[in-house]
Amino acid sequence: MKIQVAGPGCARCQATERNVINACAELDLAADISHVYDVRQYAALGVRVTPAVVVDGKILVSGKVPTVEELKKLLEGLRGAAG
Repeated sequence: MKIQVAGPGCARCQATERNVINACAELDLAADISHVYDVRQYAALGVRVTPAVVVDGKILVSGKVPTVEELKKLLEGLRGAAG
């Protein structure tokens, strides 16, 4: 699973990245997590409002900082669908 946090590096984007890392750790989910800082790169992903969480090319969250619990529910749903 490839997870990208999109945003310019502001406090909200950093909080989103921390929450993604924590959610994956709590789920014992092995994921390739990266942060896309360049506006052209995340615009190419379809992101218009940051922070955003993109999983395997699909925008799951945009324009807010998701909680660890919200992320866990989203990621569990994807993991269940894939498995």
